[in-house]
Amino acid sequence: MAAGGAVAAAPECRLLPYALHKWSSFSSTYLPENILVDKPNDQSSRWSSESNYPPQYLILKLERPAIVQNITFGKYEKTHVCNLKKFKVFGGMNEENMTELLSSGLKNDYNKETFTLKHKIDEQMFPCRFIKIVPLLSWGPSFNFSIWYVELSGIDDPDVVQPCLNWYSKYREQEAIRLCLKHFRQHNYTEAFESLQKKTKIALEHPMLTDLHDKLVLKGDFDACEELIEKAVNDGLFNQYISQQEYKPRWSQIIPKSTKGDGEDNRPGMRGGHQMVIDVQTETVYLFGGWDGTQDLADFWAYSVKENQWTCISRDTEKENGPSARSCHKMCIDIQRRQIYTLGRYLDSSVRNSKSLKSDFYRYDIDTNTWMLLSEDTAADGGPKLVFDHQMCMDSEKHMIYTFGGRILTCNGSVDDSRASEPQFSGLFAFNCQCQTWKLLREDSCNAGPEDIQSRIGHCMLFHSKNRCLYVFGGQRSKTYLNDFFSYDVDSDHVDIISDGTKKDSGMVPMTGFTQRATIDPELNEIHVLSGLSKDKEKREENVRNSFWIYDIVRNSWSCVYKNDQAAKDNPSKTLQEEEPCPRFAHQLVYDELHKVHYLFGGNPGKSCSPKMRLDDFWSLKLCRPSKDYLLRHCKYLIRKHRFEEKAQMDPLSALKYLQNDLYITVDHSDPEETKEPSCSRFI
Repeated sequence: MAAGGAVAAAPECRLLPYALHKWSSFSSTYLPENILVDKPNDQSSRWSSESNYPPQYLILKLERPAIVQNITFGKYEKTHVCNLKKFKVFGGMNEENMTELLSSGLKNDYNKETFTLKHKIDEQMFPCRFIKIVPLLSWGPSFNFSIWYVELSGIDDPDVVQPCLNWYSKYREQEAIRLCLKHFRQHNYTEAFESLQKKTKIALEHPMLTDLHDKLVLKGDFDACEELIEKAVNDGLFNQYISQQEYKPRWSQIIPKSTKGDGEDNRPGMRGGHQMVIDVQTETVYLFGGWDGTQDLADFWAYSVKENQWTCISRDTEKENGPSARSCHKMCIDIQRRQIYTLGRYLDSSVRNSKSLKSDFYRYDIDTNTWMLLSEDTAADGGPKLVFDHQMCMDSEKHMIYTFGGRILTCNGSVDDSRASEPQFSGLFAFNCQCQTWKLLREDSCNAGPEDIQSRIGHCMLFHSKNRCLYVFGGQRSKTYLNDFFSYDVDSDHVDIISDGTKKDSGMVPMTGFTQRATIDPELNEIHVLSGLSKDKEKREENVRNSFWIYDIVRNSWSCVYKNDQAAKDNPSKTLQEEEPCPRFAHQLVYDELHKVHYLFGGNPGKSCSPKMRLDDFWSLKLCRPSKDYLLRHCKYLIRKHRFEEKAQMDPLSALKYLQNDLYITVDHSDPEETKEPSCSRFI
């Protein structure tokens, strides 16, 4: 090992990194070598930099080339100001030429952290001989950097590494030649370009791009260019590009058809704290209960997307052996068996007694239009106590329901209720629908260990039917607003902390809150989050805002689709209301993953002047990316724009006719952005 960029502390202080190199073959057998000891309780067992600013770095030299897949950092037994808040890891076959393998940071705790290093290029593994760790920021801004322990794992079997090394050497040579070819072509060094390409037989790019360059740059054959672009679009060559483009949200207010009588009963009334689920097979949204500002509701509705019409299934489900009026409950749907489950509710403290605090649990059968009471009190059956603002998800494949969090309701005058500063929260439970049995998977924990789960209210929980994980984000615990993000593997009973919610992620994740709504698309591996009430300001009407975020599960990255920081009171005109829903909380959002449409209904606009006001507006949301038709039209526009500019220099009259006929039709004149193009605004 070699330390660079700074002078390490004196050897007698033993400020050297403890490293354990673990290399595994495909058989997963570990071959430990040069094993050193991790000493988390020894404050002198670390490497330290001379100062607290870059460049400082530590280079680990491996005994032989290896595929380095993971790096683990050990820490001191307590939090420490010298821990690396931000760092980068580089790797390569020599010290002068390294590739960035990781950019991340450590939590300021005592737990080891393992990170996956980049070890593939184009799905092909590449070897390293040197690993370079570059500290960028310590947890104590004015303190130097310390690395307490480093452990690398990967593959060093020569039978595996040598072919990768051969490929990597060839790859580097080809990339160098490609850069030369690119330089020669850009500077019109035709002879050098053709000679090098003929000698090496290395393609600079996709053959279609070479063909495009030949037709457009060398020959100026614009018609042939358009034909080539059209073929590329039809062959699906733009699909990957489309998948990487940012979404643009398109809200549309839904005005349902009226039934005979044209009265108020044609659709659900104003409410918040209601629940909705969607049957994606029949494109039907089901809505139950809620609070209208004065009382809890027990009506049950179905909205047909195809017919654009609401149907009242029941005015009062309690009269039909169903649940009583309620709000802050939760529902989930089993699409395979066409059944809906509902659990929990909120009760005002003035009406709580031992009888009312029983947690009833109901199932609704869509085909028979009947309710069934599964349990009078889930707590007595081994399940959760009566809770509100919890979350519930359905695993249709295994016929299981998962419920997590929520505030436990207690009786007036009870010991628990008197401890207002210490509310009780429900843990993580699983319900086997076939056996009708509950199982406690995780108790509520006040700790933040690697397998601990902190319960909360107002959070989001989603089930990914393909990787079989629950994803939990945000919420509120007592007076603390949570912004952590973790997954729970329902089969392996394992918790994975995706983000601990520290300030280092500020601005890169949805704002801390407890009324955001989230949906999941297992096919696209995306989680969608619509914000609600945030904790930034004290006045509610100022901190209810709209923003929409997307989390890419594979890339582990958030992106904000749009933000509207204007509160409802700041938008008295109908313009905003016609374009998108006003900011709100206590609303409901469901997602049709087959047809890629969100549906939003109701909620509380948070107006202090009208505290009982609730909404009854109904919206659809589509997340749109550039279509193939749009890309084809835009490419034709760019080609014809250049053709027009050439014509304008040689024959202005011919250019004008071409502008009015051929170029004009490639512009969407209903789109303000397109009409702002210089050539459009000047000539069209």
